[in-house]
Amino acid sequence: MKILVLKENHMKQVFTMKEAIKAAKDSLISYSSNDADIPLRTNINVKEAGGQSLYMPGYAASSKALGIKIVSVYPNNINKGLPSVPATMILLDEETGQVCAMMDGTYLTRVRTGAVSGAATELLSNEDSSIFAIFGTGGQAETQVEAVLAVRNIKELRIYDINIERAKDFAAKMMEKFNIKCIAVESSEEAIDNADIITSVTTTKNPVFDGRLVKKGAHINGVGSYTPEMHEIDEYTVLNAGKVYVDTRDGVLSESADLINPIKNNKCTEAIVTGELGELLLGKTKGRESSDEITFFKTVGTAVLDIVTAKMIYIKALELNIGDQVEM
Repeated sequence: MKILVLKENHMKQVFTMKEAIKAAKDSLISYSSNDADIPLRTNINVKEAGGQSLYMPGYAASSKALGIKIVSVYPNNINKGLPSVPATMILLDEETGQVCAMMDGTYLTRVRTGAVSGAATELLSNEDSSIFAIFGTGGQAETQVEAVLAVRNIKELRIYDINIERAKDFAAKMMEKFNIKCIAVESSEEAIDNADIITSVTTTKNPVFDGRLVKKGAHINGVGSYTPEMHEIDEYTVLNAGKVYVDTRDGVLSESADLINPIKNNKCTEAIVTGELGELLLGKTKGRESSDEITFFKTVGTAVLDIVTAKMIYIKALELNIGDQVEM
């Protein structure tokens, strides 16, 4: 049995963000059309080491994608000089069940998470959007920027972080990489002033901006909140958005406080969700209906994004003869 091992540099060589956005769309169409089998992830606590291991399996028939992503959360690894959230993607041949590839799961997560925001931005934001504000400068932030730039002609990027020095460093890095105007701002109000697209990718428990200050026609991506305790987007934004889209209903309504809280507080019901992004792609629901409408997309991530994206990367790597072959 031959296994193709793909490191981050291999994946970057063979796969573009535009290809990742296509993979995200294919993934969500698969999920919303009941073409995919995505069990709930399994969480195993390893108390002795202060860690947790998560297993995210799935199969998407239309993409012939079968695999499992293993993500561990070991905060104490920082004291050992190791990543605190290591991840590995294992891809299987859907016809034989044999492992055919292993790849860097951390980079895969960043790419697919950026790509799903890029897909939502392409489908829901105004086409003439030019000012983009991002909240958070962590490991997921760069691919969030890359994805929005792949679908819209952004002229100005504003960066807000609770640490202004991190925001300045990130601004300099993005300016060098993408050659656009980048500004590190000191307040959330400055970040969203007249912004056409807003992305929040933080782990905060409190909303990062005041939805009453969002301009008409803006599109908002909520990316960072993935537990009932994390709450990036305020209730005003959710309740006043013309369209509220999610990657998966079950995931968002059970995992993100962005929607859990307003429902729990009896401000709305689950019917606040317009639909899954896959349903929009299938033509089952309506997209933006006016240039003044505010749209909101919430993602918590799903294994279908991992397996479909991984399969596309694997196919490209084989075509280009990139990666390391291991014989088992």
